[in-house]
Amino acid sequence: MKFREFEYKRPDYQQIKKQFDELLDELEKTTNAEDFYEVFKELEAINEEINCMSTLSYIRHSINTKDEFYDQENDYWDEYQPLYELLNNRFSLICLNCSFKEDLYKYIPKIYFQLEEYAVKSFDEKIVPLLQEENKLTSEYAKLKAGAQIELDGKIYNLSTIQPLQESKDRATRKKAYEAKWAFFEKHEADFDRIYDELVKLRTRMAHELGFNSYTELAYYKMYRLDYNAEMVANYRKQILEDLVPSANKLYERQKKRLGVDSIAYYDEAMEFLSGNPTPKGSYEELIAAARTMYHEMSPETKEFIDTLIEGELWDLKSKDGKEMGGYCSSIPKYNVPFIFANFNGTSGDVDVLTHEAGHAFQYYRSRNIEISSLQWPTMESAEIHSMSMEFNAWPWMNLFFKEDEAKYKFLHLSSAVKFLPYGVLVDHYQHEVYDHPDWSPEERKVCWRELEKQYEPFKDYSECPILERGCWWYQQGHIFEDPFYYIDYTLAQICALQFWVRHQQEDPDTWKDYLHLCSLGGTMTFTNLVKEANLKVPFDDGCVKWVVDEVDSYLEAVNDEVL
Repeated sequence: MKFREFEYKRPDYQQIKKQFDELLDELEKTTNAEDFYEVFKELEAINEEINCMSTLSYIRHSINTKDEFYDQENDYWDEYQPLYELLNNRFSLICLNCSFKEDLYKYIPKIYFQLEEYAVKSFDEKIVPLLQEENKLTSEYAKLKAGAQIELDGKIYNLSTIQPLQESKDRATRKKAYEAKWAFFEKHEADFDRIYDELVKLRTRMAHELGFNSYTELAYYKMYRLDYNAEMVANYRKQILEDLVPSANKLYERQKKRLGVDSIAYYDEAMEFLSGNPTPKGSYEELIAAARTMYHEMSPETKEFIDTLIEGELWDLKSKDGKEMGGYCSSIPKYNVPFIFANFNGTSGDVDVLTHEAGHAFQYYRSRNIEISSLQWPTMESAEIHSMSMEFNAWPWMNLFFKEDEAKYKFLHLSSAVKFLPYGVLVDHYQHEVYDHPDWSPEERKVCWRELEKQYEPFKDYSECPILERGCWWYQQGHIFEDPFYYIDYTLAQICALQFWVRHQQEDPDTWKDYLHLCSLGGTMTFTNLVKEANLKVPFDDGCVKWVVDEVDSYLEAVNDEVL
């Protein structure tokens, strides 16, 4: 079947609740692990159907936020998702309180119970109305950005399609494009401030209702951070600040020299080379053909995977009016397939997002036969290892996409990974500060952002852009609004992915084998155990960041970037 043929039908909550409650009553009465597991599988099947419908609605709504039918369905899920979560809360409690729980480990991995313990601690019926309100606010934020109409030189752009102009070789064009983009954010500054202010206060109320001191504590449970805590994250951020920020600064100095400017203005940051940034060569159809060739040659496993994606039309990659921003990968449980969402706009980011989301999709494809569907995906920071590592696995085939720009792309891709890390920990540090000070005004939050920006990204020059100088860059970072505390995950994964890159450079014969093995494990282990299982260093360990940075620095310093 093709994705467009997948049937969507809104679940009948009352009917599902009746069926679910009956099975939960039966589950409570079981007296042995074998019977328990049989009922458990029936409940899992219901959840799979609910998740399938929820995901289909989400994907189709994000592809076209103007579609009236799926707009209404999105409203339905905003309201009912917490109610389905409530049903599962009782399911979790029964599993956790089972008197023969240790016997169940024969059928259900121990990590399942660890995850359910975190789920129970981060949810209660009394916060359902708050979760519903949170969903409405994040939907409002997504629609606000998706509806951006940015006028420039008589043409209308959205936040994705204006990006190629932001990377124009002509400095005046870049400046105009950025000014037009930030004029949109400035026009809606009060809206972004209001939405975020309400979200911070709402989430803080949730935390207090559940007995936590702050939303930060609750968020670590919601993110299922089983084997690390805020103190370990703070120490990791310190390593990034001390061991990596100097390397990022050197890269900006090299960029400044390449561009021949005294200072890199905010509209210069995305422009890496005077000759122009690397861009994919060929039409959309040719890029897809290149991806197919790459994955056919990479391995038998990726060949089967890419053919499944293409034949099932399991992606929507072109940017268009009314489509949400960004990129993501999701899975459709009932059909046992992944789905990739992206916004191609003619920049090198098209290849990045394709290989990145394909990494997520490939991991799911390798893990799809894990019996317990909630363990087919790992926790967020682990999931990002597969995606970011796939970007580097794809390096030998970059000539298919970039032709004569291959060397330029590889320098940009690797140096961008280094430059990203300070920003990634900045986003995390900012959220820790915001939720530690929930009564801050919008202005105080902006001041905090700008102060942290000066620590982690000291090169930033906003002298020509008042809204950015006020500290509003983060308005465009959807994770801060929609997925709080989901960002340090990218940086932890980047450190792991760069280790795979180092191993590729050293021609370690076990690199691909370890990557395949990691993908097949899904979420059956915690983050640090998955990292060790893949024969990688744990990013929290002292010295890990420095070792990775030194290896990357050596490679980049050997490249004569001025001729690219």
